[in-house]
Amino acid sequence: MSAEKTALLDVRGLETRFYTFAGVVNAVDGVSFTVGRGEILGLVGESGGGKSVIGFSILGLIDSPGKVDGGQILFDGDDLARKSESELQGIRGRDIAMVFQDPMTSLNPLQTIGQQMDEMLRLHSKLDARARRARCIEMLNDVGISEAERRLKNYPHQFSGGMRQRVVIAIAMIAGPRLIIADEPTTALDVTIQSQILKLMRRQVRERDASMILITHDLAVVSQMADQIVVLYCGRVVEQGPKEALIRKPAHPYTQGLLGSIPKLHGRQPRLTQIPGAVPDVRNLPKGCNFRERCPFAQARCAEEEPLPHPLTGERSVACHFPLEEGSKP
Repeated sequence: MSAEKTALLDVRGLETRFYTFAGVVNAVDGVSFTVGRGEILGLVGESGGGKSVIGFSILGLIDSPGKVDGGQILFDGDDLARKSESELQGIRGRDIAMVFQDPMTSLNPLQTIGQQMDEMLRLHSKLDARARRARCIEMLNDVGISEAERRLKNYPHQFSGGMRQRVVIAIAMIAGPRLIIADEPTTALDVTIQSQILKLMRRQVRERDASMILITHDLAVVSQMADQIVVLYCGRVVEQGPKEALIRKPAHPYTQGLLGSIPKLHGRQPRLTQIPGAVPDVRNLPKGCNFRERCPFAQARCAEEEPLPHPLTGERSVACHFPLEEGSKP
């Protein structure tokens, strides 16, 4: 996090586990990061890395058999992990909002868009009915939905996928939250609409001086949006740091592999590289480094000793015995 930005969210040693009949799943295993005020942080990694679970943990949305077992989630200095459900209900939507991956699962098909937007304002503002309606129209206009006053009367099925996602963003931002958690917000959209939605979200965050956690498997998306990047693998942070430095010169072989799978838009297109193998079963992780069986640089030490995060230059850190970054300080 840059020196100019103070932390709005400070996650320290977060541990979230699922106690299943097949064994204990360490979905989030000692994750730490900070999000500055007015900053966009990208959480990146393959499916099963724990990205979405972190978002749900912050909002207190982990259901049984899951449980936040350790760590702190300091939001403006207040530990959300110690809050009761009633206290969290007052925070969700008002202070922290979430944009979910599939808008059809977060929009009520039996209520109009206007009713759903109005409900958020009734819960988290003191505006009267007329002011709430004006605010709903303003918010729909802000996210690029034309004829906003008329569209308030429409139901979710009367909107396209891209328009529904715009509505979800409008609902998330309408009460003026200080932190937005966007969980794969463009996965279900085509490439053209993806670009529009990402630009819209970035503009809304900047204009409202909010902060954002962008959860995605796509480093190309994060490179357009984020100020800071946290790379996750099997529930652990393997690398984090400012976007420009991490993209330009990755320190962890896993980050390098993710970058190598992004198509280049200019010049001769080389054959895309892929990370060999698959993510291991989180119920039965290998000894030592979880990534070693897929890593082209693994050595004997990697099979015996779990790598711990250590600092690099420029506010970066990496959890690797043999980082690619020169000048690391193990």
